Amino acid sequence: QVRLVESGGGLVQAGGSLRLFCAASGRTFSMYFMGWFRQAPGKEREFVAGISTSGSSTYYTDSVNGRFTISRDNAKNTVYLQMNSLKPEDTAVYYCAAGPRALAVRSKSEYDYWGQGTQVTVAS
Repeated sequence: QVRLVESGGGLVQAGGSLRLFCAASGRTFSMYFMGWFRQAPGKEREFVAGISTSGSSTYYTDSVNGRFTISRDNAKNTVYLQMNSLKPEDTAVYYCAAGPRALAVRSKSEYDYWGQGTQVTVAS
């Protein structure tokens, strides 16, 4: 069992930045592939970014590539999402997720554990 808790969301003006945090419980954090997803009102939950167990490989959806950066600190059991140049269309609840495998990193089915989400609102 893995417990994930997101934090760092809030209200920001377009063009601004936010840094999201995902704190994970347990001794086996470094064994999990980690991802960030987001869900806007009326929309399906979509993949945002993913990172391999060691942090050596990262993956992004096209709409955030170049603006967002995912990273992890296994010693602190924490995953981060640095979000720069934010746009109103980035407004959503952002969820942290963990999975023991990542054959299809953009698929929700690859992730077994999910946090409760943190709200990000970008004002125009």
